[in-house]
Amino acid sequence: MIEPAHIRRFRDRLGEVQAELSRPAEPGRGGRFKALMAEHVRLKELVARADRYFARLDEARSSRALRDDPATDAELRELAAADLARLEAELPAAEKDLRVALLPPDPSENRGIIMEIRAGTGGDEAALFAADLYRMYVKYAERRGWTVSPVDASASAGGGYKEVIFSIEGAAVYRDLRYESGVHRVQRVPETEAQGRVHTSAATVAVLPEADEIDEIELKPDEVRMDLYRASGPGGQKVNKTESAVRLTHLPTGIVVQSQDERSQARNKDKALRVLKARLLDHHRQEEARRTGATRRSQIGSGDRSERIRTYNFPQNRVTDHRINLTLYRLDQVIEGDLDELLRRLYACDVEAQLKAATDAP
Repeated sequence: MIEPAHIRRFRDRLGEVQAELSRPAEPGRGGRFKALMAEHVRLKELVARADRYFARLDEARSSRALRDDPATDAELRELAAADLARLEAELPAAEKDLRVALLPPDPSENRGIIMEIRAGTGGDEAALFAADLYRMYVKYAERRGWTVSPVDASASAGGGYKEVIFSIEGAAVYRDLRYESGVHRVQRVPETEAQGRVHTSAATVAVLPEADEIDEIELKPDEVRMDLYRASGPGGQKVNKTESAVRLTHLPTGIVVQSQDERSQARNKDKALRVLKARLLDHHRQEEARRTGATRRSQIGSGDRSERIRTYNFPQNRVTDHRINLTLYRLDQVIEGDLDELLRRLYACDVEAQLKAATDAP
């Protein structure tokens, strides 16, 4: 059972956050204000769930006392027993909702993302599959009202993508799409296959939360080399006669990013910097995890890009997520951006794993 005293500190913190948010705005406080707003939303929901849980507990105690009181007349005792049965049926779900709210929040869950899709084994078919995945995520983002901005793309001769990089901005983007990092495998008959044989190819997806002001990602001018070149389209044709494409190299880590989607050099540089900061944030987090020996919070959403996470089987109209042993026979809808059920089930399994870890912890 969750004790009210455990919730008291969250109530106190909610009051502190509300007081700080009510203060007049100060210059340079943008990042701090955004973090406070996110904390306020989380704490407000936590306290609301706690109120619902403890209200049901109090009602159950009252109904139990009324039912067990010898002085209670039979009709009232029967009503109290019915209320108690209802409340006891509702309490486990209310307690679970509260325990979920008490889980440590992911500081990145409300951020936008940089998504990178790269063709793997399978030649042109893998590049076509990478293009299908890109289209799938764009369609899902449109369904959610998110904003997609291309950053860079390397087209293949067969019409797909060797690599495509883009950003997605909106509410809770990273929270919902963080589970997509990993190897996606496709099984289908290529258009060039005369004998109807099913081929298997793959693409790798990386989901990086965008760096924020609070991350303090420092980019020293002497540590970043900028190269300019002419942007090109599929087949190598020039789409810009000026050197508007930008390539940035972070010398200490060797991380290289580029952007050529915009005709403006300045806008391409801004996009490249966003990707570079996201990759540096990801690099720092991985280094910290290795240094401290930190283990993955759960198998789901670990961000391990070498892990095969999903198979898309077109002949059987089947999509299987291997992490949670979930198979859906509606790949035609999923590939058109209907990812809601997949992502909802992944989130639910991730939460269950976190609750179990929290329960098992000493």
